[in-house]
Amino acid sequence: MAIPSKATILAIGTALPPNIIYQSDYPDYYFNATNSEHLSELKQKLTRICVGSNIQKRHFYLTDEMLKDHPNLATHREPTLDSRNKLLVPGVLNLAKDAAEQALKEWSQPRSRITHLIFHTATGCVDMPGPDFEILNLLGLEPTVNRYMFFHNGCYAGGTVLRVAKDIAENNPDARILAICSESTLSIFRGPSAASMDTLVGQALFGDGAGAIIVGSNPDLAVERPLYEIISARQSIIPGSAGAVGGRVEEAGFVLFLKPSVPIHITNNIKECLSKVFEPLGITDWNSLFWIVHPGGRKILDGIENELKLDKERLVATRQILEECGNILSGGVIFVMDEMRKRSKEQGMTTTGEGAEFGVLLGFGPGITIETSILRSMQIPTDA
Repeated sequence: MAIPSKATILAIGTALPPNIIYQSDYPDYYFNATNSEHLSELKQKLTRICVGSNIQKRHFYLTDEMLKDHPNLATHREPTLDSRNKLLVPGVLNLAKDAAEQALKEWSQPRSRITHLIFHTATGCVDMPGPDFEILNLLGLEPTVNRYMFFHNGCYAGGTVLRVAKDIAENNPDARILAICSESTLSIFRGPSAASMDTLVGQALFGDGAGAIIVGSNPDLAVERPLYEIISARQSIIPGSAGAVGGRVEEAGFVLFLKPSVPIHITNNIKECLSKVFEPLGITDWNSLFWIVHPGGRKILDGIENELKLDKERLVATRQILEECGNILSGGVIFVMDEMRKRSKEQGMTTTGEGAEFGVLLGFGPGITIETSILRSMQIPTDA
């Protein structure tokens, strides 16, 4: 195998909390946990959203014991910021540690070789020093590791940490970057209100999880096995989409804003976005690519698939993660990437991109901001 000249993804790790709630049970769980059974019309609306979500189950850090000890979390807008932050800090860190340990184990190199650490979370943990400092100590990394902390970028941030890791790796040839995205919906869990459909949609879509990747240039093929080469990475904003999705930290916690127009904005702009990115490669056949798309929701995936006339199998990995985990915010694309390389191996494909050479990684979130990365898959060794 030729040594890739650009930044490569050398290992992937993911982690999910043990508490599982099936989507078919979620309306009963949610309205019971928030003492809202009397709001029957809202429960019917949540049930319809859950049925149409194409989500089978989700994983949560939040437990019944936490709700019992902190009953204000189940109200709609009572002040709960302190309680949420105290619970979120250990939860987000533990998930991050589990995902990072998986990536480090797969990489199988001394963790003293990690030179840079990137951490993103959109779910609280606003202590100083931040999660980047805490996870460095939890993992036993060197105190000289250069740290980068990102807060509240939202669902597109999986693409952001990839882009930043690429820039670091290609400007520091010996660097090995550990990038982590860790999220918990405890930050947005609250009781229902007829005045806030955003709350219901958020309760139906989002799940908890953490993803980690190790990135570096000039891999040592004697001891490192690159999974994907990062050809390019760019960020853009969809014109006219301001206010379509976002959030704000209030005394009641993190308050989410979601407009029904989000899938429409993404669908109407995806072709132009991809055309600009792939023009230097001369690629216009979208079905020739492998697809690692943020599992943001069924309507978004359906819109992309229909607009680009993608074959059904192109988004199988993304839909699989949506079904099994829901929308895991910034870690979603890392989960899809992990699913992609595993499926490729299990199905006897020649590359980590389901047999294709080039692929695209798409993250989208508040702004509406889109992160678009071109990836090149690696050959799967016959002895792998």
